[in-house]
Amino acid sequence: MGDKHTIRLQPVDIEFQVDEDETILDGAFRQGLMLMHGCKEGQCAACKSFVLEGEVDMDKYSTFALPDFEEEEGWTLLCKAHAVSDVDIELVNYDEEVLRSGIPTKEVVVTVAELEPLTSDIWRLALDLDPADEFEYKPGQYVDITVPGTDDVRSFSMASVPSTPNRLEFMIRHYPGGKFAGGFADGTLQPGHRLDVKGPFGSFTLRERPERRLLFIGGGAGMAPIVSLLRARREAGCTRRSVFYYGARGTADLFQVDELEGLQQQLADFAFVPVLSDADPGPDWTGETGFVTDVVRRLEGDLRDVDAYLCGPPPMVDAAMELLLGQGLAEDRIYFDKFTTSAETEGSSL
Repeated sequence: MGDKHTIRLQPVDIEFQVDEDETILDGAFRQGLMLMHGCKEGQCAACKSFVLEGEVDMDKYSTFALPDFEEEEGWTLLCKAHAVSDVDIELVNYDEEVLRSGIPTKEVVVTVAELEPLTSDIWRLALDLDPADEFEYKPGQYVDITVPGTDDVRSFSMASVPSTPNRLEFMIRHYPGGKFAGGFADGTLQPGHRLDVKGPFGSFTLRERPERRLLFIGGGAGMAPIVSLLRARREAGCTRRSVFYYGARGTADLFQVDELEGLQQQLADFAFVPVLSDADPGPDWTGETGFVTDVVRRLEGDLRDVDAYLCGPPPMVDAAMELLLGQGLAEDRIYFDKFTTSAETEGSSL
């Protein structure tokens, strides 16, 4: 371990200690401070902040996220910054409610319990914790899973809820050649195998604002954290009006439909609206067709009383953001989780 330094966050007046060997973001996570972040790889700029005083050293990062002139001005990426002195940081992207309500991250070893295909490219993965282990998280959060035999990690959102004892459930897109999910179909990963898990991470969590209705928009493996939020709402007896628009290509790409349709009876004032983009979904399909954002535009009215949660591939999330902002919804009422689409990251949560 290296020397320890004090980090002071402004304007929230929070102070904590980090080790030189860890990034400022990891140090915050370790102590239950949920700073805004995205990729954790220095590529997305979600954790970009300003150094008011003190010095940091930076690991390798993308200059698309932090151009050289910004770094020279004092900007930094907390996911790549190591404190080499006491540092005062000005946060520019934060939610104080979420920041102060984080859960300290921990590492656990889990066992693969179940692995089954849900569609041609989405798999359900269930992991069991050892009985003596406790793993706290909030619905909508994600974990890092280490790829067996490597130091690489992949990030996946949980579909389970904390009340499910000792089990974590995921809905993961399989990409041919993917280092982790590639093992689903070829048998490299099987029930009984042990995996290293670290978390929880992420701020895609439900804000308790009963006066606002909830608008969920998802696609692909972005189903997982939204299902987690909906399951938690069912357990809590939540009565907020809500609707979930889910975009898929064809009927073969729909999954979890029975549970979601059942939630329409179990949750007060909830609607599930699957949308197929296939130009010819077949004669048996009587639901919505087209792009999911076009259907949202057509069916939704006044959005001033909405909290929106978006999760799925970046193009879908970006299109939904553009739609909602164009409809007058304030940016701080939109919460999103982008799932990358390359085989290198296998649909990981960002």
